[in-house]
Amino acid sequence: MALLWVAFFLQQGTRQIFGATLTSIQGSLGASAAAIGVVATVFTFAYGLSVPFAGAAADLFNRKWMVVSGVFVFCLGIFASGFVSSLGLMIVSYGILNGFGQSFYYPSATSIIGELHKETRATALSILQMGLYAGIIGCSAASGWLAESGAEGWRIPFKVFGGIGILWAVVLALGLQGKSLDRINKADKISETNNPVNHVNPVQNKPTLKEAFKVFAGNPSTLLLAAGLGMMIYVDIGFKTWMPSHLSETFGMAEGSAALNAVLWHYLGAFVGVTLAGRISDRLVAHRPSVRMETNIIGLALGVPFIVWMAYAPSPMTCGIAMAIFGVFRGVYDSNLMASLFDIIPQKYHASGAGLMLSCAFVFGSTSPVVLGVVKDSFSSTAALASLAAFYIVGAAVIAIARRRQYFRS
Repeated sequence: MALLWVAFFLQQGTRQIFGATLTSIQGSLGASAAAIGVVATVFTFAYGLSVPFAGAAADLFNRKWMVVSGVFVFCLGIFASGFVSSLGLMIVSYGILNGFGQSFYYPSATSIIGELHKETRATALSILQMGLYAGIIGCSAASGWLAESGAEGWRIPFKVFGGIGILWAVVLALGLQGKSLDRINKADKISETNNPVNHVNPVQNKPTLKEAFKVFAGNPSTLLLAAGLGMMIYVDIGFKTWMPSHLSETFGMAEGSAALNAVLWHYLGAFVGVTLAGRISDRLVAHRPSVRMETNIIGLALGVPFIVWMAYAPSPMTCGIAMAIFGVFRGVYDSNLMASLFDIIPQKYHASGAGLMLSCAFVFGSTSPVVLGVVKDSFSSTAALASLAAFYIVGAAVIAIARRRQYFRS
């Protein structure tokens, strides 16, 4: 768990280096807001296209080596980004190589944890999720400070964290224990025997992407969960990409301070939300199976007014308060993000299912940086950030439909 946690810290934290130093990168490469947004869009799109195949490979091969190879590849992309001299090269290193490598990690890591935790699944995945929050806060703060501390500016954090990640891939290769496919299949066979209502396909030695797709697409609830995640990812990527520059332009913050404040209060709130909601849902799920989806709905629906408040806040203090409360409800959603899916598909398809769900979400969410960049150029960063509230509303609505179909359809 500790090894996977640090890897997730690096995976999510290195994503934020770009947003934390975006203003400097934009000036250095001479790009417009819309053009620089293409880098983040390509990254997200590359991730979204790759992740279903990475998920299927994780169900087919050893999940340990999927994690190891993913961490090595995306950190190589991060490291190379510190040397680029043009927008096109940044798109290749940060967008394509980084996006492809990152797709290997999450389906494999969450399926390993899901295999080891049943009754405490949401709690275990919530602990992993804290690596995301810590990574984003830590790397944002360090990136802003590193970018201001040397002549190489924004290039330093890419080189530092990319290098650390490459070394961590070696640590994972030596220390991470992989789980065999035979054990997963045996567990599924026992589960399907004891719970025939949940049986979807006969247990086979090697689940294929086609087979996993049939299981995933054959249940409308999984598609609706993917749509809900897509709305959340759209908001998350847009928020992390453009909030630092919003704070800098609106309140006159220095780049390093804006990078830290853009994520610190939000993810401190998320720490609280994910911790409490994960424990509560694990306690209730035995008596109320629908509680995981209900937790998702609450998180998105109650986050809406605080997104609007964050965008229109008249001072840094009120903006920070709004981001913190928005973060609490984001954490509530995150606590059962994958647990909701894992409850309704067989264990041997967990990695493939996670990959397909992430693919749908990230392909849609990849449009956010460019769309918000266009809105920012045409109107303001305030209008761009406020528009994110509508996507949380839609996300809550589609998950509410999934809940009704899955647990209360007569």
